[in-house]
Amino acid sequence: MMELVKAFLVGGVICALAQILLDKTKLMPGRVMVLLVVSGTVLGCLGIYEPFAKWAGAGAGVPLLGFGNTLWKGVEKAIGEEGFLGIFKGGLTASSAGICAALVFGYLGALVFKPKMKK
Repeated sequence: MMELVKAFLVGGVICALAQILLDKTKLMPGRVMVLLVVSGTVLGCLGIYEPFAKWAGAGAGVPLLGFGNTLWKGVEKAIGEEGFLGIFKGGLTASSAGICAALVFGYLGALVFKPKMKK
């Protein structure tokens, strides 16, 4: 039960920090999202993210920080297997299931809710 509470709190803190960035700065949502992905990638590259993710559980894996770390792990693995070409292939290969799910569920959401253009 404590693992669930810890995951909820860690994920909530990450999301709250992102919301504070949105509210207190002039950063647009897209830039905050990119900042989170890049931060996860850099933390993964420095070897900081894995111990944090093991401690935090799912709370660290679900937000965009986890996506950045997944990209890094894919690139790191692909570089070891394929060399220079792995820089370009690894991240997308490692995260392809998540990207596909986002596209499919986004499309289904658009079908169900009939989005309209802002005027």
